[in-house]
Amino acid sequence: MLLLCDVGNTNTIVGLWDGEGAVHRWRISTDFERTADECRLLLRSMLAEYAGPVSGGCLSSVVPQRTESWREALAPLIDGRLVVVGPGVKTGIALSVDNPREVGADRVANAIGAVHLRGAPVVVVDFGTATTVDLVGPDGSYRGGAIAPGLEVSADALVTHTAALRRVELSAPRSPVGRSTVEAIQSGLIYGYAGLVDGLVERILAQVDAPVPVVATGGLAPIVVAHTRLVKDIQPDLTLVGLAEIFALNNEGA
Repeated sequence: MLLLCDVGNTNTIVGLWDGEGAVHRWRISTDFERTADECRLLLRSMLAEYAGPVSGGCLSSVVPQRTESWREALAPLIDGRLVVVGPGVKTGIALSVDNPREVGADRVANAIGAVHLRGAPVVVVDFGTATTVDLVGPDGSYRGGAIAPGLEVSADALVTHTAALRRVELSAPRSPVGRSTVEAIQSGLIYGYAGLVDGLVERILAQVDAPVPVVATGGLAPIVVAHTRLVKDIQPDLTLVGLAEIFALNNEGA
């Protein structure tokens, strides 16, 4: 059993992987004040129902100031190797971008997971704190993509920078033509964001002269994908799939 962990700006995803898929998964807030000891106690409480050994682990993080704390928290819980995605770690995917070190570990894991599930080429849309749309080319290399503010970030910005608008539930209104301020905000956020995603995906698909599947992931994916034209395939565990593949690649022959 593998213990997989993806530390994001808003949420941290933890999963137990049995070789076929995630048998348990947890989504917790990324607390910037949480110490390594607190992270370890939290992990132990989540793993309490699982009695089997954890033979390995893989950690990705886009929050540099939290990476070491999670590394320290995970290591004592694993009876084997802990792989931390970063420079020097084999990923099996070429990063064909100007500065490979700038590519977030989660985007690398997503790309690897998407290739594992759907082959190459493939487009990955990750609905998180930021929404990313990434392309893996026909040769299996990561080509780059687009980064936009996430849906919740956009909603927060709207409330923060206006005097009379308030927070609303992130759900589709009765009609794109909102008949109240609440519905108007919901229309702008949900349908506007679906249009943003479709626009980015359409432009990226135009860069490849071949049919390209589109895979979505992230906690906010179901809210938006229901209203897009070009994105239908949601894979909630896509990042975990990628982390499991990275672990396997770096544990060959062990």
